[in-house]
Amino acid sequence: MEKNHVKNLVTAAMCVALGIILPMAFHTIQNAGSIFLPMHIPVLICGLACGWQYGLLCGVLTPLLSSLLTGMPPAAILPAMLCELAVYGLLTGICMHFIHTGKQITNIYLSLLLAMLGGRVISGILKAFIFNVGQYSLEIFMTSSFLTCIPGIVIQIAFVPVVVLALQKAKILSLERA
Repeated sequence: MEKNHVKNLVTAAMCVALGIILPMAFHTIQNAGSIFLPMHIPVLICGLACGWQYGLLCGVLTPLLSSLLTGMPPAAILPAMLCELAVYGLLTGICMHFIHTGKQITNIYLSLLLAMLGGRVISGILKAFIFNVGQYSLEIFMTSSFLTCIPGIVIQIAFVPVVVLALQKAKILSLERA
């Protein structure tokens, strides 16, 4: 196995584990999951740091395993959340591959913001037309995807790039474009 592949695989596995453990701490507070979005953080980190393949895998496995092991997210929410997180992992990796501004921090922030927006839009579309047909509105979408989770969005924007850059600086990850 190639050295980078092993590093990425281990990092993705650690992100999945963190994506299971981190929400457990947040869920001691009522509605903290939908406010702080703790499961999103490791998936976004994985996509940015390891690429779209690992980000996608992390985005699928994290909510699935968490639901099976902890009951979070509940079965009714799992399909939509699995799709949303899969899109986050996929888009962060794809964006990191194609965005070339000449500055690593700009590449990371642009990739993160585009993935956050794209994941929310895809989630809204899936909820409106597949998962919550007839029970979903633009008002519910805007409230749940952009207003309720403002603290989580702020945490993601402030925390995720710092972690990714720290992993790169510590030479744990190289952020090479696949």
